[in-house]
Amino acid sequence: MRLVQQVKEIAVAKGTTPEQIALAWLLHQGNDIVPIPGTKRVAYVEENAKASNIVLNTEELDRLGEIALIGSAAGDRYTQERMNWLDVN
Repeated sequence: MRLVQQVKEIAVAKGTTPEQIALAWLLHQGNDIVPIPGTKRVAYVEENAKASNIVLNTEELDRLGEIALIGSAAGDRYTQERMNWLDVN
């Protein structure tokens, strides 16, 4: 949960939500990265769209890169029981 707490700290400092920081970080990774956040509510679509206006400085990008190392959030998406429900041939 260290990753989540540090993203929250950056969000509080910038007056945004952690979700917006995560999307902003992805948008700063290059033109070949296109985040596709899922949502059920218009309010969240609007909130997500605001992430494109967030500017992250070099220090913030470095910090996020350090806490979100490849594999740091790895794991199965579903429990084994639910994985059995999927058609993954």
